[in-house]
Amino acid sequence: MTMTIQEQLQQKINNKTKPIGALGMLEELALKIGTVQHSLSPGISNPHIVVFAGDHGIAATGKVNPYPQAVTAQMVLNFVNGGAAINVFTRQHNIGLTVVDAGVNVDFDFSLPIIHAKINHGTADYSLNNAMSIDEVNAAIEKGRNIVHALYDADCNTIGFGEMGIGNTSSAALIMHHLLHLPLKECVGKGAGANDEQLQRKLETLEEVSRLHELNRYDITPHQLLCRIGGFEIAMMAGAYHKAAELNMLIVVDGFIATAALLVAEQYNHSISNNCVFAHCSDENGHRKMLEHFAAKPVLQLGMRLGEGTGAALAIPVLQSAVAFLNEMASFESAGVSGKE
Repeated sequence: MTMTIQEQLQQKINNKTKPIGALGMLEELALKIGTVQHSLSPGISNPHIVVFAGDHGIAATGKVNPYPQAVTAQMVLNFVNGGAAINVFTRQHNIGLTVVDAGVNVDFDFSLPIIHAKINHGTADYSLNNAMSIDEVNAAIEKGRNIVHALYDADCNTIGFGEMGIGNTSSAALIMHHLLHLPLKECVGKGAGANDEQLQRKLETLEEVSRLHELNRYDITPHQLLCRIGGFEIAMMAGAYHKAAELNMLIVVDGFIATAALLVAEQYNHSISNNCVFAHCSDENGHRKMLEHFAAKPVLQLGMRLGEGTGAALAIPVLQSAVAFLNEMASFESAGVSGKE
């Protein structure tokens, strides 16, 4: 009887010169990557992180964020100048980095070496109205898809997504609250360093937003959800996830906001997590429950909650080690080593 690709990979892993299971999660990752690529000799080709930046109208009120909205644009310039954590880690590990203006509330000079994909100058304040129109949702999703396709055409087969957007943990918490049917208090965290008083105000504000947009209803489509409480960077990331899975790329999922965007993408493709490796468990409240939804075992546990795709950038070298042992480590037979009796 012909073995499945999973059975062939497992046999190859078990025949390496080591006790079965001795490389722990590296063995699970090698099996996963080989299964995604349908190959006994999988590879990580031109790994890349795409960071989507966008502003949220509600951030201008200061009700959900300790940092001013202007930080989003300032951090985009920091990315361009190479000074952010994601720059450090992608440089260190030779990972490609692309920064995308999905909807920052500033007009950047077009000479700036980023992808200029601005949908609008930040979303509307969703505590008063819908965050964006359906046309804007469609445009963001399509641009995310196109960005990924271009990287795939440049021989990238492994991709991770990051984000920058003051207030976007609030949008992510609302998405999680609706799609996982959890109370908001289980979804809302301190984000970029809110204190206890600010966290309480954030929770109360988002409770009002949930009532306004009737997020307890089950008949809201993913497009409508993004329209009501989404962010341009989150919508663009959802489109990027969808296209990456369509192209059968290996997807490295970052933290809280990136996983919330994956929850949206899952509504369009229910098997999308088959292509996903989950980089880490964020220290942001709620991320663990998202990972439980995907039955995910994160690669790293570092207590991080920065965003920017930093967790994905740190996990990619581990994935490279997983395929390296699968491809390069001797088998008992080739090394002339006696196996277990």
